[in-house]
Amino acid sequence: MMPPAMESNCHLSASQLRRSYRVGARTVDVLKGIDLEIQRGESVFLVGASGAGKTTLMYTLAGLERPESGSVTFEGEELYSKGDGAECRRRNHRIGFVFQGYFLLPELTALENVLLPSMIGSFPAAPAKARAEDILERVGLAERMQHLPAELSGGEQQRVAIARALINDPTMLFADEPTGNLDSRTGATIIELLLSLMRENRRTLVVVTHDSHLAQRGDRRLEIQDGQIV
Repeated sequence: MMPPAMESNCHLSASQLRRSYRVGARTVDVLKGIDLEIQRGESVFLVGASGAGKTTLMYTLAGLERPESGSVTFEGEELYSKGDGAECRRRNHRIGFVFQGYFLLPELTALENVLLPSMIGSFPAAPAKARAEDILERVGLAERMQHLPAELSGGEQQRVAIARALINDPTMLFADEPTGNLDSRTGATIIELLLSLMRENRRTLVVVTHDSHLAQRGDRRLEIQDGQIV
């Protein structure tokens, strides 16, 4: 039996994950029995060719997409085992997301976009606002809080998206191609920012990227090929 200290260090684990999609008349197997374990405070980069299953795996690990078979355990609890309301609260309180397309609401300021997850989670307004302002300052947007997304550069919009993902102080953050819409220099800066913020508070980071060079900056690099980790 695994010693308690070692067991508690596992933040997320997956066992025999399988997922397929119907494409016309045929079935495409995307995940083919994936086993995976991620430790607390670890930064893991998932790489692979387009269509290899990187994003499907990330969504499954993050509680967004139920596998056809297999299981995901997050902080000692099995994902997908509770009702939709409980799973939504888990994601809102303990898991953060950064997406390639930013997904900022165009009519809201940077500060208001960052505050949205705390409002959904019914967190006290005053502390949430103070935390949002602090995070935006730390990501270099102290002077841009009242700007709309259309008034921000791509790199600035991604920084807002990072701040939004961190507002509820999640223990694990998932980032799906967070540099995909950015030039190489800005992308490298965004990755360094993510790594710095995660390591500072010993949070766990999982990044999907097609850029093998950026993936070398994490603690571990995993390659997905033909639905399996190789």
